[in-house]
Amino acid sequence: MSLVKHPQAIRLAMIGSTPGNGHPYSWSAMFNGYNRELMTRECPFAGIPQYLNKQPLDTLTIAGAKVTHICCVGDGGFTAEHVAQCALIPQVVAKPTDVIGHVDAVVIATDIGHEHVARARPFVEAGLPVFIDKPLTDNAPDLKIFQDWVAAGKPIMSSSSMRYTKEFLPYRLSTRELGDLRFVSITTPKSWETYGIHALEAIYPILGPGFISARNTGTRDRNIVHLKHQGGADIIVVASADMYGSFGCLQLCGTAGKVQTVSGDSFYAFKTQLEAFISYLRTGFYPFPFAETVELMQLVIAGIRSRDEGGREVLLTEI
Repeated sequence: MSLVKHPQAIRLAMIGSTPGNGHPYSWSAMFNGYNRELMTRECPFAGIPQYLNKQPLDTLTIAGAKVTHICCVGDGGFTAEHVAQCALIPQVVAKPTDVIGHVDAVVIATDIGHEHVARARPFVEAGLPVFIDKPLTDNAPDLKIFQDWVAAGKPIMSSSSMRYTKEFLPYRLSTRELGDLRFVSITTPKSWETYGIHALEAIYPILGPGFISARNTGTRDRNIVHLKHQGGADIIVVASADMYGSFGCLQLCGTAGKVQTVSGDSFYAFKTQLEAFISYLRTGFYPFPFAETVELMQLVIAGIRSRDEGGREVLLTEI
C-alpha cells in the first residue's frame, strides 16, 4: 500500500546540513537534474560534480519524484539557496517544519546520529515518511525511540549507500565459492561515529544478521574494531580519520577461497539507495527489515562504548 498521496509525482523535502556532507547537493540532483555549469564551478564538494558529470542525462534522475523544498538548518558551510540553484529546487524554506503540508516525504540528509531524533520528530509526529541518512543514531536511548516509532507504524527508513555498492553485489548474492567465511576486513576514512556505518552496512548483507560483539582497541582518530559473528567469521573494521585513499577496501577470506575488491561507483550506490526509498514510499514494503538497521546501530554504539571503556568487548545484548 502506497505511503504517499501522490505516488506518480512524489514531492520530497531535503532537510539539514552538517560539515563534510554534500548529500543535499548530490541527492537533490539525482531527482531534479542540476545546473551543470554552476554545480561544477561552485559545489563545495568537488567529488560530486565529478561523478554527476559522467552520467548520461537519460539515466541521471530517479523517475516519479522531485525535491520540491529544501531547508539547510545546520553548520555544513553552505546555504539552501545555493543548493537550490545548483540542483533546481523550486522552494527554499526558513524552518524544516515549513515543509509540512507541502511535501509527501522528507529526506534528512545529515550524518550526526545524535541529532536525528530531534530532526525527525516533527515529521514523524506529522505522519510524513522519513528517510534518514546514516547512521540512524549513535546512542541507545535514541535507538529505542526509533524502534518505538517503527513499532507504532511510523514510516522511517535509514541506510548507508554502501549497502548497494555495485562492486560488492556478487558477494551479497552468494559467497558459496569462498566456502565458510572465516575472516572479513573493510576500511573507511573519517570517524567511527559518522563513517563506521558505511563499512558495517557494506558487509552486513554479505554476512547477514547474527553479530555477537564489538571490541574497539583504537582511538577516536584510528578505530580498530574486531567484530564477532555467529556464523564463525571474525571481522576487522578500520575507520581511520585521514585514510581517504582507502575507502571501501573489502577482503573476504573463506575455507575454500578468497577475494579482495574495492568500492568505486559512488553514483550507482547513492542512486540505488534513493530508489529503494522511493520504492518503499510507493509500496509500503521495506527493502530490507528494519531489524537490520537496529542491529547495525547496535554495532555502531558497541564500537563507541568499547573504545570509551578501554577496548572492552561489548556484547550486542548489552544495548
